[in-house]
Amino acid sequence: MAKENVYLESKPRYQILDGLRGVAALMVVIFHCFETYNPMIGTQIINHGYLGVDFFFVLSGFVIGYAYDDRWDRMTTWGFFKRRIVRLHPMLIAGTLIGACFFFLGANEGLNTIMDCPGWKFALSLLLGLLLIPTGPGLDIRGFSETHTFTGPAWTLMYEYIGNILYAFILRRLPTIVLAIVCAACAVLTLDLTLGLQLVEFPPVEMVLPDGTVALSSGPHYNVIGGWSITPDQMYIGFSRLLYPFICGLLISRILRARITPENPSGSPLHARGGFWWCSLILIAIFSIPQIGGKPGIADGAFQAISILFLFPLVVLLGAGSVTTTPRSTAVCKFLGDLSYPLYITHYPLMYLQMSWVAQHPDAPVWMNIVLNIGIFAMSIFIAWACVKLYDQPVRKWLTEHWLKKDKR
Repeated sequence: MAKENVYLESKPRYQILDGLRGVAALMVVIFHCFETYNPMIGTQIINHGYLGVDFFFVLSGFVIGYAYDDRWDRMTTWGFFKRRIVRLHPMLIAGTLIGACFFFLGANEGLNTIMDCPGWKFALSLLLGLLLIPTGPGLDIRGFSETHTFTGPAWTLMYEYIGNILYAFILRRLPTIVLAIVCAACAVLTLDLTLGLQLVEFPPVEMVLPDGTVALSSGPHYNVIGGWSITPDQMYIGFSRLLYPFICGLLISRILRARITPENPSGSPLHARGGFWWCSLILIAIFSIPQIGGKPGIADGAFQAISILFLFPLVVLLGAGSVTTTPRSTAVCKFLGDLSYPLYITHYPLMYLQMSWVAQHPDAPVWMNIVLNIGIFAMSIFIAWACVKLYDQPVRKWLTEHWLKKDKR
């Protein structure tokens, strides 16, 4: 039978890694809740929450390698892309439509661009968002310099697709030793950002940060923050954040597959009882550590580099080598895994509303802000879980039956 006519069932999942993806998604939401208050508090609470993106890319590379590396003799390139579209795109559509519904509610005196938006720009931005096509300054209808106006985090999904394309056409074909060399070379990009090496310099560009403040992107950054705009410097950040983590995850999956034995079915050299809980604590600690030195600099940049280059891969190794041992931990991992991607891609439209309310009520008492953000956090989880059960799972099941398995019949 020709390989394009074969539908391959999904492999068993790494339950702990699914759960860790959910932990990271929850921490990203909390990070975004606090991000709005940076100008008032003077610092970012859950300071390194943005590193959740880099952890997602390590997980993605690992899962892609595990799921598909040994299937190319039975699967076409188009078959691979179809599976990735079915997995990723339905929730992108949901997140974009939710953001479009809430778009005008985010207007305030500081965001006049929303109310000045002509209908054709709104419609075109929506169409491009549904197709995951990035928009440039001419379609910046919110004024945040984002590639995807209606749900900002979609920029990471754009790079996820790019990583999948690189995998399908190039990375999967590389011998493991060559892949390791490429991985090491990409680590230089991470070090360039985090240590302020400025191996590649760009002219200053004025950009609007997610909290609404305006900054010039010039000089050493000592962090990996960025990637959500279509400017040369932001695209450099985006590719730097994608390449090492994604390739590292892919490399880990290959190495573990070569180490599998009956005594060590995962191939991982690391394992621990209660591995999910230990890995979760490590991630929460990494994301929550305050900015080292109190300002961007070598010390904090080195912490980010260590986290991305070493700690996240070690967490993946520990998570892959451990197993859940109680029904409770298994259920928690299952819930968090199902919730993770829908939560990540749908929560930001609520963040836009939060930013707008805070901007319009700068003198609101603390308790109101606390209630607001508890509500935002809870509503984000509720919307994501509703999307999982009422939309994502049914749609993906239908697409699997009527598109992925179509040639089998």
